[in-house]
Amino acid sequence: MSCTDCGRKGGCETRKQSMFAELDETLARLYPTRCWSERDDGAAFGWGIEGGEGEALARALAGPLRAATTYIAGTPEETCDYVYVLCLGRPPSLVDLREGRLTEAEAEEARAAVAAGPVEELYLRVALSSLARVAAVQEVRVSAEAQGGTLSIIEAPRAGVFDPILLPRMRQLVAALREHHLRHLDFGEIVEPPAGFDPGDYADEWGRPPAIANYLFYPQAPATVTTATLGT
Repeated sequence: MSCTDCGRKGGCETRKQSMFAELDETLARLYPTRCWSERDDGAAFGWGIEGGEGEALARALAGPLRAATTYIAGTPEETCDYVYVLCLGRPPSLVDLREGRLTEAEAEEARAAVAAGPVEELYLRVALSSLARVAAVQEVRVSAEAQGGTLSIIEAPRAGVFDPILLPRMRQLVAALREHHLRHLDFGEIVEPPAGFDPGDYADEWGRPPAIANYLFYPQAPATVTTATLGT
């Protein structure tokens, strides 16, 4: 769930029609043969969201959302970068601890909190495509626990935003993305394969056909859980 137009007569239908039209146009530009393995990278040049813009966006979102934000560059396999918006929890955050972005004193504070008992945080994670000026938002739960001499940080995204406590800030976030001239894609509409597309060799590695989200943001399944292990 990520609709922000509830209560506006006809708003949702009009907005989704516009979103689907832009999605069709973007996928046709990037994948002219309609095959996963044949993306036209030249067609993405100058269309995507660059790293510097993503970092600036993270800083700009912090004030209106009244939340700590963290920009993280995507991996070489991904075609997006991320902005994490901390909605439940407090700095120093587990994401910043995982990414090595804390001072020594802040890291010690975060580790002490985990040692005292399991810590859990809730984020809105914004994926910013490097292929087009589109963004998608997921609910992400990050937890940590210490065992022996190691600290495990587990990131568990959901394929959309579902927790009611997140919805007011989600609406603010979507409005802010529009103000920055970014098309917000409802995540529930991009978790299925695009009609008429050839999955190519994608299923050989991932065991399933690629969803629309994979064509625009990253190759893994949207709800893929990851674990980072740090020394205590």
